Amino acid sequence: MIQPSKFWDGIAAKYAANPIQDPEAYEYTLGRTRSYLTPSDRVLEIGAGTGSTALLLAGHVASITGTDISGNMIDIAKTKAREGKVENAEFTVASAIEAAGQAGEYTVVAGFNILHLTDDLDLLLRTLHDHMPGDSLLITKTPCVSDPAMGLKRFAIRAVVPLMQLIGKAPYLRYLTVRQLEDSIEKAGFKIIETCSRPAMSRYIVARRA
Repeated sequence: MIQPSKFWDGIAAKYAANPIQDPEAYEYTLGRTRSYLTPSDRVLEIGAGTGSTALLLAGHVASITGTDISGNMIDIAKTKAREGKVENAEFTVASAIEAAGQAGEYTVVAGFNILHLTDDLDLLLRTLHDHMPGDSLLITKTPCVSDPAMGLKRFAIRAVVPLMQLIGKAPYLRYLTVRQLEDSIEKAGFKIIETCSRPAMSRYIVARRA
């Protein structure tokens, strides 16, 4: 299987150019996320990609740091921040685990469309819990491609993705159900305070570090 950094570096430009697939769902969960933020918050976004969401949240917080395993993605994010004159956003290359180890510096940790791409989800969540300050928030949105709500499509995904991985056209993918995802978050020590599925395959979760 292709290395994650190499895969995401290779598609960074195309990823940045692609429109949001479900803008209504994106705007809804973006609005819910903003409702939890305060002007004093310091936000860490793990798996920030090309920085689009981080830059939209930047105006609502004191600072935001976006991390991603792909240097090419981060380069694009830095360019966006510079061109948009967003001065309280910074972007740096880091794996999810590396970023989680720095979570003690932040009041909110976000991870949008990243948990299903993590090869050791339990380790990531434990690392976050170990380092995040008490009462801080974890805000995530995660495709749950094995959830029964996906219907027959979940079987097609399981059939096609391994073939695409063999030829370097797909990254590692964790086949999660909503229940498995929520159980993992709670097992790590977080208390879930809000959930929704927007769109149907993606579980939006707000959890507090207990």
